[in-house]
Amino acid sequence: MSTVSIKPLADRVLVEPAAAEEKTAFGIIIPDTAKEKPQKGTVVAVGAGKKDEPLTVKVGDTVLYGKYSGTEIAVEGKDYLIMRESDIFAIV
Repeated sequence: MSTVSIKPLADRVLVEPAAAEEKTAFGIIIPDTAKEKPQKGTVVAVGAGKKDEPLTVKVGDTVLYGKYSGTEIAVEGKDYLIMRESDIFAIV
């Protein structure tokens, strides 16, 4: 688990996206241009939540989120997504 120097505010969470699949189930290698954007990742930082609305997710949770959820950011050379907790569909 990585520690980052960014602290999300309110109901936002910082997610490290899972790596895109390199091969299909049949062993065909997928080129970079055809890889699907992952919709699964690991929570690496969470905000404090809103008044009367504590956060459900916590650091270390693996979550599923929408295909176009969040904003892509780079912190210390790694790519992350910052999104509202409401953009997360499920904890896996």
